[in-house]
Amino acid sequence: MLNLDRIAKAKLESTPFSWAQVGDLFSPGDAEALARTYPRDHFKTLTNRGGEKDYDYDARSLIRYGGDQVAYAEELSDSWRELAGELLSPEYRAAMSALTGVDLSTAPLEVNVCHYGPGASLGPHPDLSDKVVTHILYFNRDWRPTDGGCLQILASCNERDAVAEVLPTVGNSAVLVRSDNSWHAVSRVVGNCSESRKSVTVTFYRPGSDSSMWPLDDTTPLHRYEEARVGANASGSTWMHSLRRLFTGR
Repeated sequence: MLNLDRIAKAKLESTPFSWAQVGDLFSPGDAEALARTYPRDHFKTLTNRGGEKDYDYDARSLIRYGGDQVAYAEELSDSWRELAGELLSPEYRAAMSALTGVDLSTAPLEVNVCHYGPGASLGPHPDLSDKVVTHILYFNRDWRPTDGGCLQILASCNERDAVAEVLPTVGNSAVLVRSDNSWHAVSRVVGNCSESRKSVTVTFYRPGSDSSMWPLDDTTPLHRYEEARVGANASGSTWMHSLRRLFTGR
């Protein structure tokens, strides 16, 4: 399903840090199937304002940290189970190693599915030092830059200092090699957006690290994710979206 040759032979940029944009990862048929059956089960809401890094989005485990099984596989379509299996394969690791120049053959892997609904964002940050390489894959059929939700490659901690933006359309992806200056962000999704920004984050960790997304003592309730409906105004749409996320069952 994954076009591993596209990954292995992509151009690794060196400015402002080591990163790459990789497109055309799927055939048209696979892209449509993955977008149409994007997961909605077993999500948790992550939100933080005023701290070291602001964020607001929903996440679901696809592959647990260091594991080799697909999480909640019975809830996934055949296409998503196939994609998860390929992300676990040695061939995928080899392609990512070839692109980045980093040996990822023994790096613990974690994969999460994310919804960024109206008002959601991820503030400027370099990844934690226990992360080595991150691959973000996108699954929206259509998306406009004016909707927000774009990955911003930053030259500094200032979100106005963007040198590139990556649109979250299905088949598109970005690879980030972690460093102290690998600043990036996700621009805020506009409040009247009728759908979420849909992405999958594949993270390769340093051996001996722990998952920052799913700590062992995490007891956050999980819920089913439902798309927001466009309301009369942005604040109303975001408010209704938040209520749905809070009260919808698993």
